[in-house]
Amino acid sequence: MAGHGAGGPRGGYARGFLTEEEKRNRPRVTKELLGRIFDYLAPYWKQLLGVLALIILSSYFSLLPSILTGRMIDEGILGRDLSMLIWLIVMSLAVTLLSNLIGVGQSYLNSWVAQHITFDMRNQMYRHLQAMSQRFFTNNNQGDIITRMTSDIDGVQRVVANTFTSILSNGITLIVAMIAMCRKNILLAVLGMVIVPLFSLPTRKAGKTRWSLTRESQECNDQINGILNETLSVSGQMLVKLFVKEDEEYSRYEKLNEKMIRLNIRESMAGRWFFAVIGTFASIGPLLLYLVGGILIIRYHADLTVGDITVMVALLGRMYGPVNSLLNIQVEWIRSMALFTRIFEYFDMPVEIKNAPDAIVPKTVSGKVEFDHVCFGYEPERQILKGVSFSLEEGKSIAIVGPSGSGKSTIISLIPRLYDVDDGEVRFGGIDVRRLDLGYLRRNVGLVTQETYLFNGTIRENLLYANPDATPGQMVEACRKANIYDFIMQQEKGFDSLVGNRGLKLSGGEKQRISIARVLLKDPALLIFDEATSALDSISEQAIQDAIDPLVRERTSILIAHRLSTIMAADEILVVKDGQIAERGRHQDLVDAGGIYTELYETQFRLPKEESQQ
Repeated sequence: MAGHGAGGPRGGYARGFLTEEEKRNRPRVTKELLGRIFDYLAPYWKQLLGVLALIILSSYFSLLPSILTGRMIDEGILGRDLSMLIWLIVMSLAVTLLSNLIGVGQSYLNSWVAQHITFDMRNQMYRHLQAMSQRFFTNNNQGDIITRMTSDIDGVQRVVANTFTSILSNGITLIVAMIAMCRKNILLAVLGMVIVPLFSLPTRKAGKTRWSLTRESQECNDQINGILNETLSVSGQMLVKLFVKEDEEYSRYEKLNEKMIRLNIRESMAGRWFFAVIGTFASIGPLLLYLVGGILIIRYHADLTVGDITVMVALLGRMYGPVNSLLNIQVEWIRSMALFTRIFEYFDMPVEIKNAPDAIVPKTVSGKVEFDHVCFGYEPERQILKGVSFSLEEGKSIAIVGPSGSGKSTIISLIPRLYDVDDGEVRFGGIDVRRLDLGYLRRNVGLVTQETYLFNGTIRENLLYANPDATPGQMVEACRKANIYDFIMQQEKGFDSLVGNRGLKLSGGEKQRISIARVLLKDPALLIFDEATSALDSISEQAIQDAIDPLVRERTSILIAHRLSTIMAADEILVVKDGQIAERGRHQDLVDAGGIYTELYETQFRLPKEESQQ
């Protein structure tokens, strides 16, 4: 059921080394990729400059207490000057407080920038996903779509707030510390700069292996998201119950959950033993500085003081963290680039259905529909419609019938451009739908499907979704025409009654009639009913039929139905088989012809009619 999402990065250290496949899947860092990333940063360049300035100030002031420590030892303690010692201590406290205050300001400004960049990215992603065609949503796993929209973009926030800032902060701290050490003693400074990488380089080994585990973790997370979306949705959980698959689905979820736990533990523990050993040996660096500094003072009477050596050791200690981070930044960089790459993969998916540059918005509205040798397939190698041609004049109605899978619903999905034709033309009001403004086209096509979708809100909110400006009178009129007004008035809260998640507090017939009322509030030029009564009981069907019949007589309509009464209300019947219009005409003429329609009539239409008369 749940598919794999593309692997993406997560936090934590990785285990093992990259496989050849994973090496191939590493994101390629190109000028174009970096340019796209900086396009998101560009609007906030002033704030980013502020962040940079605060990082520089914070890094400088954070090192001052270490430098002041040397003066405390030499001038205050060894110099036996109490007032100087007190003054230096107060200064050190003040500098520390100032550094912390600057750090708070930098964190706020950095967080502000990160939040606004992800705000822009989320909005752009949501708008982009809204513009994608039905093909995108049928071909892509829902769990993967949600992961890209949520956790991947959340990861970008962490990248901006942490990774980029960490590079700047650690780099600046390292440079300032190195300059301060060189000003004290070049030899000890060089020794410190040589020692630090030697004790920090092994951390790269732990960091390099991170990629494989982060990809595996994200794939597992995508699978879990897919299971949750499928089995905990209204329709999914019902299917699980009806087929008694609770134990199987639980077992499937449990295995993935267990796998995720193992991965998380490995992430949290990867490299810990290694770092424990490194931490023990890290004390060798200061000891070496004390040894060499002591030799320089004792044997060679170098111009060094005890305070100078103490400062050098303190600065060396401040260099460990930045060097570790910068040497391991390769993996952080890969994680960051992988996040952007995954997000840009979706942004790069072309919008299949979009407005033409010179999209037309006609001044007058006509519901006339024409299909001119239309060919279409959901996949290039498998054509569903093969040269379909027909016309529907304004004010008339057409019923489309045919065996299951013959292409009936596909025909109507091409009118509001849920998909675009592969060949031929679909015209609405005499104009190719691909040249019409999408908003105009879809506002003037009203579609009532077999599977009614209601939002989890009130009846009023669901009705006004079609037309937020509808007056109470228009709403009442639409509900009367849809044969649902009396039912609504019987509810305790009337139009303010809650329908439940996907309308589960209502019966199928009630949901369907509310759906019809919602479409009527839209006031479209063309009404389409796609098997609107097929899943209902005879009483609900009759109530909906009573609503549909007058609408068909007064509006341009297309009906896909398996009920004889619905079909006979149409001005013309089209019989579709294997993606082609095999027969067309009035009911009696088609019955007398002895073709496909006659067979359908005998097997599908006649039997329900006879049963209803008994």
